[in-house]
Amino acid sequence: MLNFEKKTDFFVGIDSDGCAFDTMELKQKECFIPCTIKHYGLQGVSKYTREAEEFVNLYSKSRGINRFPALVETLNWLRRRPQVVARGIQVPELPRVTEWIHREKKLGNDALKKEVKATQDPELAACLEWSEAVNHAVAEMVKGVPPFPFVRESLEKLQGLADVAVVSATPQEALVREWEEHGIASYVTMIGGQEFGTKKEMLQKSTEYPKGHSLMLGDAPGDYKAAMANQVLFFPINPGDEEKSWQRFFNEGIDRFLHGTFDSAYQQELVDAFEKYLPVNPPWPVL
Repeated sequence: MLNFEKKTDFFVGIDSDGCAFDTMELKQKECFIPCTIKHYGLQGVSKYTREAEEFVNLYSKSRGINRFPALVETLNWLRRRPQVVARGIQVPELPRVTEWIHREKKLGNDALKKEVKATQDPELAACLEWSEAVNHAVAEMVKGVPPFPFVRESLEKLQGLADVAVVSATPQEALVREWEEHGIASYVTMIGGQEFGTKKEMLQKSTEYPKGHSLMLGDAPGDYKAAMANQVLFFPINPGDEEKSWQRFFNEGIDRFLHGTFDSAYQQELVDAFEKYLPVNPPWPVL
């Protein structure tokens, strides 16, 4: 976030997909999942692929993680599904992709392209082809999805009082397109996508602000972990209750944050409720 300019004494980071915009279900179900089934030859277990990918990306504590580790986790759950094993379908293992994920700090297509060029590895090349197909599908499909109610109102309320940044694992191009499409890009100082690094790394910018003057809004456990790693306050946008969460932030959370009453008890109340929304394990048996 090299171009981020500090203008106030308060910082607010906001995740985008599933937090500011109701786009996660659309992107996963209409873009990611069809591409995974097609590019990894999972037509014979499409039903179970869909359930595994929805669990990882939407309905579990992995919600909101970067697309590449999400792909690996999806395939891992799929290999452990008894019905998949019974059908004799060979679910791909991705050892080279997994190794790259553990080594690379900026998990995006640009970094993967460099790795493919350097190694000429077919597994990595296939993953890049999948990821590029996902981006193409998202660009074609995701249009006209407005931000959740009270997002715009909250951004207007914060205007001039806090420096607001988008902190997301979504590709930069898609973020800029979506925030500009709905006329809310002008409310933020910076739009940070996966090319900028992890959310934890992006939130390091908060160290420039006084203690207790930085806040992260997110809909996934990874957002909370990134906030805690940087001693940043966290306001959850609860999956399935996004509108109610944003209304509470607008009516109550912003004032508490700006007036110094966003204390540990209030934080814990929010987090305790948030923790109940997403499970660790899937609802089906695993091997």
